[in-house]
Amino acid sequence: MKQNKQIFITPPLKSYRHNWNHSTGRNNKGHITAWHRGGGHSRLYRKIDLKRKSTQGIVIGLEYDPNRTAFLARIFNPDTKKHNYIIAPTKIKRGDIIRSNSTQNGFQNGHSKTLQNILTGSLIYNLSLYPGKDGKILRAPGAFGRILKRTKVLAKIHLKSGKYRWFDINTIATNGMVSNTNSRFTKLKKAGQSRWLGRRPTVRGVAMNPIDHPHGGGEGKTSGGRSSVTPWGKPTKGPSTRTNRIQPKPNVKI
Repeated sequence: MKQNKQIFITPPLKSYRHNWNHSTGRNNKGHITAWHRGGGHSRLYRKIDLKRKSTQGIVIGLEYDPNRTAFLARIFNPDTKKHNYIIAPTKIKRGDIIRSNSTQNGFQNGHSKTLQNILTGSLIYNLSLYPGKDGKILRAPGAFGRILKRTKVLAKIHLKSGKYRWFDINTIATNGMVSNTNSRFTKLKKAGQSRWLGRRPTVRGVAMNPIDHPHGGGEGKTSGGRSSVTPWGKPTKGPSTRTNRIQPKPNVKI
């Protein structure tokens, strides 16, 4: 695989890295609440500007982030002499200009704006749920949303999941699509690569003891003796058991 010339080979900024407490799937009592997590290679968390209120400058290049599959773009501000990290969009290259909280009309790749300043039909990512908060959704590689409709106070977004949601028009999003769109085609070559990522092996329920899983136990090899269920006895095949939560209506008139 060819090395991307935009990606740094040198170490990242030391002042923008800090320790991160990995829970390994356990709660505050030490009980496992998320299975198949733990181990993994040691890594430091990069401080990323997800609010996108003040980051602006020149793109120096892209960097690899061990905590996510999308690339990071390092931005240098010549006025303040400071660096910042943002989630890199596609088709960004060294030397591009990045602005935050921009009021320019049109599509500027990597520029962050409020939804009222983004053209209808534009692609967006790093969308915050409420005004002034960090970007929470549309941050995975290749993720993007689309603005379908806009009123004086709300904007209707078509999300990557296929759902449609209304957001406050003052929430901030970024123009473009998240980088590294081909990450979903990456294949792990050996079991050790999965362990490097912090993923532990998955064991079948029929291979467990009866105390560990409803499918466990029995003499010899058995098929469980019942329809497929979760370790807590809920059916896993057939109709969905999830109750769809109705999104609360906004308090403002559309």
